[in-house]
Amino acid sequence: MAILIGVNLTDVTTDGVPAFTVGQIFEDDDGKVYKYFLFNDGAGNVASIAGDFGYYYGVSNAGLDVNSQTCTMDRTDSAGIGAGVFQAIIADGQYGWLQVAGEATLTQALTAGADGNALTPIGAGADGAIDVSAAVTDAVCAFAYDASAKIVKLCCPL
Repeated sequence: MAILIGVNLTDVTTDGVPAFTVGQIFEDDDGKVYKYFLFNDGAGNVASIAGDFGYYYGVSNAGLDVNSQTCTMDRTDSAGIGAGVFQAIIADGQYGWLQVAGEATLTQALTAGADGNALTPIGAGADGAIDVSAAVTDAVCAFAYDASAKIVKLCCPL
């Protein structure tokens, strides 16, 4: 991974111009991995929330747009694949960082499950949430590390 100078994971763009290459990967000294995304609030105008889960954007689960590296918190406009945990509030059409690997603490409690369970955006109740994987076809993006404390181990696709 490339060394990035001037990375502040809570900085977001305010002018619609990316500060880094979209899709850029950054690993910190603790081994946590982050990815730079464009945010789309979806048809439901679902605002991002720091500490909530984001999904790869794919209108009505039509498919993953891997070229644009766009994420959303609107589950109905997601590709059903977890993108990572928001590090800051990102406005629609702006850019910012999501944590994609390593230990993370979520703002929302898991809807079900126990330590060690595989987690997915499929079946999650609220926007910005993840749930226990119930099928082999679910895209797993995390594992419950300490479910009661909302701590997960992320393994989101890059």
